[in-house]
Amino acid sequence: MKKPLWNFIDETGTFRSEAADKFKSLYFPLCNSAPFMSSVSPDLHGDIKTGFNNFLLEPVTRLSLSNSRSSRNFWIYTGDKLAWSATGVSKDLPALKKDKFSLEAGLLWHKITRENKKIGLKAQITSFVPASGETAEIMLVEITNTSSREVKFIPTAAIPVFARSLNNLHDHRHVTSLLNRIVKTRSGIIVTPALLFDETGHRKNFTSYFVFGADGNSNPPVHIFPTQEEFCSEASDLEAPKAVLDNTIPDNKSNIQGKEAMAGLRFKEKTLRPKGSYSYIIVAGIADKKEKIAALFGKFNSPEKAEKSFSSTKEFWQKKSSSIRLSSRDTVFDNWFRWVSVQPLLRKIFGCSFLPDFDYGRGGRGWRDLWQDCLSLIFVSPGEVKPLLINNFRGVRVDGSNATIIGQKSGEFIADRNSISRVWMDHGAWPLLTAYFYMHQSGDTGFLLEEIPYFRDHQLCRGRESDAGWTADYGKEHKTISDRVYKGTLLEHILVQNLVQFFNVGPHNHIRLENADWNDGLDLAGQNGESVAFSAMYAHNLNILCAILERLERKDIYLMEELKIMLDTLSSHPINYSGIEQKRKLLNKYFDRVKNRVSGKKIAFNAADLQADLKKKADWLTGHIRETEWLTQGFFNGYYDNDKQRVEGTAGAEVRMTLTGQVFPIMSGIATGSQVKSIFANTKRYLKDRKIGGFRLNSDFKKEQLKLGRAFSFAYGEKENGAFFNHMAVMFAYSLYSRGFAKEGFEVINSLYRMSVNTQVSKIYPCLPEYFNSEGRGMYSYLTGSASWFILTLLTQVFGIRGEYGDLTIEPKLTREQFKDNKNLLSINTAFAGRPLLVVFSNRKMLDYGEYSISQVRCNGRVIATGGSWKKFSLARGKFLRLCNAGSNKIEIILS
Repeated sequence: MKKPLWNFIDETGTFRSEAADKFKSLYFPLCNSAPFMSSVSPDLHGDIKTGFNNFLLEPVTRLSLSNSRSSRNFWIYTGDKLAWSATGVSKDLPALKKDKFSLEAGLLWHKITRENKKIGLKAQITSFVPASGETAEIMLVEITNTSSREVKFIPTAAIPVFARSLNNLHDHRHVTSLLNRIVKTRSGIIVTPALLFDETGHRKNFTSYFVFGADGNSNPPVHIFPTQEEFCSEASDLEAPKAVLDNTIPDNKSNIQGKEAMAGLRFKEKTLRPKGSYSYIIVAGIADKKEKIAALFGKFNSPEKAEKSFSSTKEFWQKKSSSIRLSSRDTVFDNWFRWVSVQPLLRKIFGCSFLPDFDYGRGGRGWRDLWQDCLSLIFVSPGEVKPLLINNFRGVRVDGSNATIIGQKSGEFIADRNSISRVWMDHGAWPLLTAYFYMHQSGDTGFLLEEIPYFRDHQLCRGRESDAGWTADYGKEHKTISDRVYKGTLLEHILVQNLVQFFNVGPHNHIRLENADWNDGLDLAGQNGESVAFSAMYAHNLNILCAILERLERKDIYLMEELKIMLDTLSSHPINYSGIEQKRKLLNKYFDRVKNRVSGKKIAFNAADLQADLKKKADWLTGHIRETEWLTQGFFNGYYDNDKQRVEGTAGAEVRMTLTGQVFPIMSGIATGSQVKSIFANTKRYLKDRKIGGFRLNSDFKKEQLKLGRAFSFAYGEKENGAFFNHMAVMFAYSLYSRGFAKEGFEVINSLYRMSVNTQVSKIYPCLPEYFNSEGRGMYSYLTGSASWFILTLLTQVFGIRGEYGDLTIEPKLTREQFKDNKNLLSINTAFAGRPLLVVFSNRKMLDYGEYSISQVRCNGRVIATGGSWKKFSLARGKFLRLCNAGSNKIEIILS
């Protein structure tokens, strides 16, 4: 049997690999919340950036990780033109033997070790980005003499500096190099381009890029090569640079301005005795002011300073990964989950961009990302998430659509990454789920009454119209007819999102697909396409709104007067919901009233009446899906294409099925218990891969679907066309668990874990990637909403620990298999109501889910409930706070 790509070597997520250098597409994230972002490969390829327009190293994709010559390098020259790359990036030299390689990495640091017996040296290079917030990446280089003789060598750090926007990788690459202004300093180089190159209007640039270095005694380099031209010459390249091979020194008289920059930092010749070691520190960073660089470098310019920062960085990420921590006999799963638990934080920093797989990104987080990443963050600190949630709602338009990209700054919204007017029909569904979860965890229902503006730009009526007269002078907040910014409650924003969609129907009276739903690849059915799947989700949302209104315990709810149009059952002329044209006409009436400005008037709606209206809509939508979309094959149809044709079911000799089409009817409660059983049997039949073990996103439709979406033009098994798309798979598991199908849910969620750690197939470091392709290879590592849903599913459904309007509820759905080899005990560390919490489940009789109940509960050694037979146990928030302290707390759940 082949060795795995990596193995965990401790209980804190640290792993070791002796084969990572054989996998050329591997990459590892380094970052802090500045944000400062890096990617690093086993041979230190990768890039460094603060955003789309500020790359210190040349931007990379998965392919260029192995194809590009540009990398972080550290050369050792030992004479007679014998040069050794401590990173492994060099042209083959017959005189050198093959290196012995190993890699260790943890949360979030990366260390490679190379040893070459021919020259008798070992190099250990540790890379990290300080968690303290400095915009720099640190390389700690330690060279050790492993021979029995003295070794003399000349070291040179070699880092080519890109210093511009990703746009300039192929667009005006040479012209933008002419803007480079390079300054040699005592410790390295600073590159400050003269302009930000933009043909719509060039602007003066103030951002500087730098690479500084020092040896173990804080001595600076003795020579500096500031340009690639001088470092390599015409006759060589970055993998065999003339400056190193010929041991030349720089010509300080040559012109260095307007050229491709290079940080070639030559240090003093060093002699090491046997077993002796010496260190070097390389700091590569970006500064908004050149004057800040010296002080920044001064924080890391000695081994002691760098090691101190390294220790604090490790401590920071360990703390983040410990907020939800498992303890079972499957230590691989426990360690792997540590990596999953920090993925929502990584996506908060990177967005869906800036790692080699995510070559399409320009930065910022998408609308769905905002809400789904918050799910896991709410577990740790609901109070800190509350301002984020309130801010996110500011991206909602009065037509129920929203800005699709949210920037780093509060209130910074962008209509669309590519300035295209597009509307995704599922976007209105997600905010309520996250807000509802926050309410449960915190008990704070009143936050829905906070008032904020609506987003406004040129797009009107869900992108069907464009306001040619809209300018920046109007602002990005919707106004009243009296020219004031209108503010409505969060509850009003949620109502707008969900009511608009109820009336926004296609030819079969399901909600229009518009430019796509969750599956961005379903983008070619904008006129007649419908998403039955997310119609089920909106029905679910309408029921949630009813529950919230009941919980608010308010007689009157104040809303913009225009909303009474869509609350039609409260009028004297309610419409027939089976009438498609009636729905469309009513929606257009609402659009006409609000699209440019609103009246600004608010009216009181009786809460009970409002609840009754929403319930009628939810019941109608639920019944409509049940009556029209359950197929004889034993599952739901999820879509209609642009030719108004049903997508799923029998097509010739084939049976077509999508996972998405099943998830939301299950989650929403539209599917009955017997239907859930039938759906699961059919997903195993049509979507589960017998060899790889996971559940595919859809069956093979065999041909392109130009009336549905681009996804089906991808090769089958890739991305949105039949890959093992983890986001929907984990939502499938969540849906099954939420309906009491624990065995089935475990089968799904366990398949994701098994595929991830089957490293000979997945070929990735520990994480939950966005998807696995047809061969089972993990793709798009680290930045995926599936991580938040995995955490949510594990904690609230599998272990069953969650809030219910602020009270603690524990409803375990653990299977016998999960207790196997665990001494009948499973435990999880989490937090609730600001208190750290260890919850231990004891299953002494090894009963399965459905066989056991909760018979006793202890809190910090004290029995607080016994003699019962509970499926779930609830503890009022006030009592919980009295029983638990701010230090450590233990709740024991006895199952029998």
